[in-house]
Amino acid sequence: MDEAVLSPGERALLKKQLASALRRQKLRAFLLVVPLLIFVLATFIYPIAGMLVRSAYSPEFGNEMPRTAHVLASWTGPALPDEAAFEALVLDIKDSQSRQTTGRIANIVNAEMPGARSLIMKVGRGVGDLHAPYRESLVQMDDGWSKPGVWQTLQSLSAQYTGRFYLAALDLQTDPQGAIVAQPKDKRIYVPLFLRTFAIGALVTLCCLLLGFPVAYWLSVLPMRYANLLMILVLLPFWTSLLVRTTAWIVLLQSQGVINSFLVWTGAIDDGNRLPLIFNSTGTIIAMTHILLPFMILPLYSVMKTVPPSYMRAARSLGANQVTAFVRIYLPQTKPGVAAGCLLVFILSLGYYITPALVGGESGTLISNIIAYHIQKSLNWSLAAALSTLLLVSVLLLYWAYNRLAKVDGFKLG
Repeated sequence: MDEAVLSPGERALLKKQLASALRRQKLRAFLLVVPLLIFVLATFIYPIAGMLVRSAYSPEFGNEMPRTAHVLASWTGPALPDEAAFEALVLDIKDSQSRQTTGRIANIVNAEMPGARSLIMKVGRGVGDLHAPYRESLVQMDDGWSKPGVWQTLQSLSAQYTGRFYLAALDLQTDPQGAIVAQPKDKRIYVPLFLRTFAIGALVTLCCLLLGFPVAYWLSVLPMRYANLLMILVLLPFWTSLLVRTTAWIVLLQSQGVINSFLVWTGAIDDGNRLPLIFNSTGTIIAMTHILLPFMILPLYSVMKTVPPSYMRAARSLGANQVTAFVRIYLPQTKPGVAAGCLLVFILSLGYYITPALVGGESGTLISNIIAYHIQKSLNWSLAAALSTLLLVSVLLLYWAYNRLAKVDGFKLG
């Protein structure tokens, strides 16, 4: 019906009905995605948000030692705090003895200052014999209480929100003057692990690209009946447990394993000079390359299958040889597949845990193994959250930089 023949009241009613229909349609569409939205929030957004909060939130010491935390909040140092701080410490440890939580407090302090556990536990055992003035009593019990560094550590633990876990994750520390300085070389752990993780991830990505590109090209040019059969072999590792595949590499790569025994049998190496292929970074790279290779082949194959063969024939007919036609015509059209495969393999390799733990040894350990150690054994969850946050930020920055530098048409972040 023409709107011109409608009365103003009818036009208003029609617009109202149309708006109501649109609202119902949007509501139905929203209800369809609500389950997925809840799933993403519960399994992805909420854990990441919890990790970010945990990396800077540490109320344990303040909850267990409220008097000490309150007194040290106004202490400026570098001289020793006054008698009130020593008295607060004794009273808090006396209360912790009645709650049987002195060991927990000692572990919290020891995580920030190695060796401080014995200092706290000694006070816990002898707190009943301490009397005022508490400063002299504590120093007489252990000379460590006369060192300002101990009290600076307790002060840093008193704050509920702190950046000390990020400093530790970056191998930094605070000196007695309050300045941020690097840890001694023999105590730098996490930055070398980050560098090793990214280096091994880059090497694994390069190996997967060099091995996966010819396979993907071969699959794309074969007749469909042969390509489908060979694609089953590419997908076959997905049907096998990751633990089984990693264990198989241990059998192959160990000193008395299949590869070394074969090389000795052929005379390529002597029996006394077997190759160290396991429990090092070499074993990690080999095993991870095998496991992640399908993630490189599949994106490459999906792009290569769409490249028309007529382009290569046209280049040959115009005088280009096979190599020139491949490099200048075919290879540029595979850039989206190369970019997608490299990013997928690289990001997956950064978070690998089982394979480096089984075949990596000391030189093949990645940052994910240290994060798991702090979560499962040392129980320093805040440091583990800080390391995880730095790894997440690093991956996002590299992802953004790669996306800007690669300049692949049709392949953009998000």
